[in-house]
Amino acid sequence: MFDFVFWVLVIWFIINVIWMWFVLNKQSYQKSFAWINVAAVIIGFWVYYGTGAHSGGLADCFLWINWLNVVLACLQFYFGYRKLNSTN
Repeated sequence: MFDFVFWVLVIWFIINVIWMWFVLNKQSYQKSFAWINVAAVIIGFWVYYGTGAHSGGLADCFLWINWLNVVLACLQFYFGYRKLNSTN
């Protein structure tokens, strides 16, 4: 389960980062991705700390991807809930 969730989180992170930068001014997308990312972070930390079996070098990478998802979610909440200037 640890390896599977790790690879799902990596794929989600890559897709999320790429898609996020293409829709920076679409707040509804940013909000949706941010909340999905919150769920991914909760699942990621739950799996990391909930399972006792951490396979080799993936444990450090797993923790890093979780914290990168936290930072990404914060950015997405910022872009999703900021007030856009309508004169631009």
